[in-house]
Amino acid sequence: MSEVATDATLAGRAVQVKVPATSANLGPGFDTLGLALALYDELEVRVLDHPGLEIEVHGVGAGEVPLDASHLVVRSMAHTFASRGRELPPIRLVARNAIPHGRGLGSSGAAIVAGVMAAKGLLEGVESFTADDLLELATELEGHPDNVAPALFGGLTIAWVTPDGPRHKKLIVHRGVSPLVLVPEHEMSTALARSLQPASVPHEDAVFNVSRSALLVAALIQSPELLLQATEDKLHQAYRAEAMPETDRLIKALRGAGHPAVVSGAGPSILVLASDPSERADAVRLVEAEADTAWQALPLAVDFKGATVTSAAA
Repeated sequence: MSEVATDATLAGRAVQVKVPATSANLGPGFDTLGLALALYDELEVRVLDHPGLEIEVHGVGAGEVPLDASHLVVRSMAHTFASRGRELPPIRLVARNAIPHGRGLGSSGAAIVAGVMAAKGLLEGVESFTADDLLELATELEGHPDNVAPALFGGLTIAWVTPDGPRHKKLIVHRGVSPLVLVPEHEMSTALARSLQPASVPHEDAVFNVSRSALLVAALIQSPELLLQATEDKLHQAYRAEAMPETDRLIKALRGAGHPAVVSGAGPSILVLASDPSERADAVRLVEAEADTAWQALPLAVDFKGATVTSAAA
């Protein structure tokens, strides 16, 4: 490892970070499966040569998120520096956000991953981080790895927790899978969604979800024609339905018409795992006809790269 750097050594370093949106659960894969989507938050972080913290936010969250040390990206950076026994140096952060907040598309996970990756980039050549290190740091802040794993690594991820920390397996999604995200105007609290979960579920429901989760992995990487059956769920979506009635109603309408629709993350957005672009168009038309409120349709590709960090010009 290189000689330990002081904060002064880092002065002038700058990095650019790009992090994808994610959709977790994917129906039956509760707290386990996640998919990276080609919708991105981008930011630039520069180490200042004078004390201070400067934050500028454009796009989603502008005028709403804090512009101090409580900003989630800054907290994540500080957490990553602290993991190496270091204090976060004075920085200027410019964020350009496209991932909707509070809609079940992993915005908090993306912010956490952005901070971890920014810190990794600034400490390049000074400290080293393995993939497991990055996942563990992000999971410590997020609380569970299902969103941060695909945000970090891209593609379809299976995440699990061991006594030695969180782990993941990345899989490549079949090119026939065409994701569509339907985003409402209203938000949904992840904490509220989780509070609606029962402490236990019937044995037959658990077995049902085990079978569908295994089938979903096969459908996403090999057999998209099985996606409708593979996205069935009995563990979480029905319990959360009362908190997002229009989401629930539209999912039932979509699935009744043959579209593999699920709640995206904690909701209230809907993810349709279509098997071709024409199916996505049909799903959009159905929602336009059935919805009582405005929904934004986002036909998105699967992101295969995950988060990236590069050096920025001085």
